[in-house]
Amino acid sequence: MAGDIFQLGNASWRITRIETGRVRVEDARGQPPSIPFWLGEAPGRTTELSAAVSRLREEVSERLDAKQPDEKLTESIYNSRAMRWLVEEVGVGQPAAEQIVQYLAAARITLGHMPTQQTIVFERFFDEGGGTQLVIHSPFGSRLNRAWGLALRKRFCRKFNFELQAAATEDAIVLSLGATHSFPIEDVFGYLRSNSVRDLLIQALLDAPMFAIRWRWNASRALAVARRRGGRKVPAQLQRMDAEDLMAVVFPDQLACFENIVGDRQIPDHPLVNQTIRDCLEEAMDIDRFEDLLRKIEAGEIRMVARDLREPSPLAAEILNARPYAFLDDAPLEERRTRAVISRRWLGAETASDLGSLDQAAIDRVREEAWPQATNADELHDAMMQLGFLSEAEGRATGGAWERFLAELIQDRRAARMHTRSGGHVFWVAAEQLPQLLAVFPEARTEPMILAPESFSEKSWGAESALIELLRGRLEALGPATAFQLAESTATPVDAVQRALLALEAEGFVMRGRFTPGTEDTEWCVRRLLARIHRYTLNRLRQEIEPVSIGDFMRFLFTWQRVSLDSRGEGQESLSAVLDQMEGFEAPASAWESEILPARLVEYDPVWLDALCVSGRVVWARLTPPKGAGSGPIRSTPIALLNRKNTALWRGLFPSPHGSPLSADLSPAGQSINEHLSRHGASFFADLVEGTALLRSQVEDGLSELVACGLVTADSFTGLRALLTPSSKRPTSANGRRKRSAAIFGVEDAGRWVLLRVDPANASGSRQRTNEEACEMFARTLLKRYGVVFRRLLESESLTIGWRDLLKVYRRLEARGDIRGGRFVSGITGEQFALPEAVGALRSTRKMPGDGSLVSISAADPLNLADILTPGGRVPAVSSNRILFRDGAPVAVLEAGEIRYLVDLTPSAQWQIKNALIRRPSSPQLRAYLGRSA
Repeated sequence: MAGDIFQLGNASWRITRIETGRVRVEDARGQPPSIPFWLGEAPGRTTELSAAVSRLREEVSERLDAKQPDEKLTESIYNSRAMRWLVEEVGVGQPAAEQIVQYLAAARITLGHMPTQQTIVFERFFDEGGGTQLVIHSPFGSRLNRAWGLALRKRFCRKFNFELQAAATEDAIVLSLGATHSFPIEDVFGYLRSNSVRDLLIQALLDAPMFAIRWRWNASRALAVARRRGGRKVPAQLQRMDAEDLMAVVFPDQLACFENIVGDRQIPDHPLVNQTIRDCLEEAMDIDRFEDLLRKIEAGEIRMVARDLREPSPLAAEILNARPYAFLDDAPLEERRTRAVISRRWLGAETASDLGSLDQAAIDRVREEAWPQATNADELHDAMMQLGFLSEAEGRATGGAWERFLAELIQDRRAARMHTRSGGHVFWVAAEQLPQLLAVFPEARTEPMILAPESFSEKSWGAESALIELLRGRLEALGPATAFQLAESTATPVDAVQRALLALEAEGFVMRGRFTPGTEDTEWCVRRLLARIHRYTLNRLRQEIEPVSIGDFMRFLFTWQRVSLDSRGEGQESLSAVLDQMEGFEAPASAWESEILPARLVEYDPVWLDALCVSGRVVWARLTPPKGAGSGPIRSTPIALLNRKNTALWRGLFPSPHGSPLSADLSPAGQSINEHLSRHGASFFADLVEGTALLRSQVEDGLSELVACGLVTADSFTGLRALLTPSSKRPTSANGRRKRSAAIFGVEDAGRWVLLRVDPANASGSRQRTNEEACEMFARTLLKRYGVVFRRLLESESLTIGWRDLLKVYRRLEARGDIRGGRFVSGITGEQFALPEAVGALRSTRKMPGDGSLVSISAADPLNLADILTPGGRVPAVSSNRILFRDGAPVAVLEAGEIRYLVDLTPSAQWQIKNALIRRPSSPQLRAYLGRSA
């Protein structure tokens, strides 16, 4: 509060004013702090609010498509009843509803159940330090969870004889387990009982920071500790010392040396002590609700679920990153075991279904690494010592090599074959292991008869201890195995094997669970091997999201933009999808139908583009203003194809030519047409000829000039196509009719011509909102075009929006979960963002080795990223220039009619490259439409 003093570092500061989002302070000039410097507590969530949170989870979970398996939930998330319920009935905004449904759906898929007050989920996973984290998802509020966490922490302390790190928030509890904790998660369900938890919790809270805080508060309120002395306030740290001195008198066991305390600490019957314990149990915690919860668990009214995962679930992120006020122990933030947990930056429902499974390849790799290798007799002897024995099948699996080594060991009396009486199993055993094996198989006989060395025969083995050590050695080399498999391989009863495994589990040596994908039986695995399997699985996943090379990224782009032969589209709908990707990209007018579209569509037909334009779905226009009036031929005029509904937004992103001196610099024909369109609006070609009293050729030239200036467009692409070949250059017969080889269209077939205008209202009060909408539209368009977006790609775009403005959009989309941020392409600095489907395609591309395929593109193509991403120097964006790629790397360039090779090639390879670099022939439909000879 204003006027209070706090200490920061070696200086003290006085709070002068508290504003929204900030606190103003001034130097306190060495005065003692009035605010305690020890950690406090955050206020807990109310019981009613906790019930509401649980009810929200239940409602969303019930409205997710329950007819589909969880791994397919993501396909219907955004069309689910949960989304409609949140938006239409609850009144949550669309972005917030999407985040809620995506988050809870991913949690349900990962955990198999939705944690609520009727279903409590325990999850366990390994951290980077080899330990495990046990997270209890219990949305009962921090008061109840704090009691549960402290009681469990004390129970673990008494069971395993050392303290755990723990934390509790409103929705979860985390216990950081060490390398010696090995137990089935289901055992934790019964660790606490309602009839004894109160006494256990009292002993636990005595060591918690809450007891000391409330003791000081009660002692101060009871005037047992002076707050003012000599008319001045006693500094907080001195009050703390006085409170400790008082506790040493009233409650000596609380500060006593633990070496002198046996069993529980005795609680004195003192008003301050009783009040402090009551405050801890009923204010900081909620012991009554906790006891009631345990009674419901014991009665089976609440479902308990256990899950072993390889990574933390989405719901575990909050407790793993909890602030210090959630800690139930005094370990500092820097030393928390939870900091050794590495989780994904964003986990969507589409990637959550595999968190509970380990990689089969990782399991196979660990089994191969753990199984001993022998290249001589001595190494085989060591292998038998490690494993306890080798079965006949295991020894012969090496193709006879180990049998030769065994013969040498038998000859030296260092090993023998052991025949068991039950089942007729044959084992290869080392002489040193005979006492242990004979304790397990007392009726077995060896062939030949051998004796154990004297130092090994002195130890007497019991059957149970011998079997435990035997299984210890076998599990060290087998990896995950079921009790039945171990019993079968050791020729011992399953019950005896299970007892031995439980003893190993109590030592923390093995862990049980379902580790192999597809298995339904409980498996047992050595803890260190299981940790290695988890690590290999995570390493494999991290390798999958490692950034790809520039070459792989180009290969991905060839598929993403449908340029590679096996990914090209067909039909008008495919053209519509291509135009969505190309929206806003300016290419020379002549390049669209001669290079860009035919490169992406099989047998491209210009009728498709005309149909899209006439229907009003697509419009063509020049966006960037020219440097001078009518500068440049119409064939090289940069033209963009846009969705008509976005035309105003696109025009708003570019400087408008209207109102500039550009209109005054037009030719007389151009000015006449511009004035006519301004007065009469959209007009057909015949109306323009009649209204301006100009010749047809003059109107065509004037329209070409207006198109080059970015002032007009037409209803169909036919108008632009006709202007690319002026009437003066079109072949005609002697009677003035069009030749058979001439184009089957003319400028009079273009439909109406119309001026491109910017709404004046857009340019005034609503400009800020429009610019934000346009910026987001452009950001999303770049994602559609490239899949992955980073700053360097903007160099290939004609629109110069600042990367800083796009970053705001991309970070907002990432926070919503619409896109992903990370490092996707190597060698590129700065932040990168990608569509989720593009990330999967990138992984597939990296896994697919290059096959030497050649891809030739025009330099006017959007994929001309030469000198932006690929080496070889910049290639001007001229339609006649071409670039040839092999496995994503540029190998040759055709520029100004000359071929430049970028790599060393043999003469035969140069001939192949030259043929591939030549422009591909146009389709018959396109040649006929453009009037070209076959």
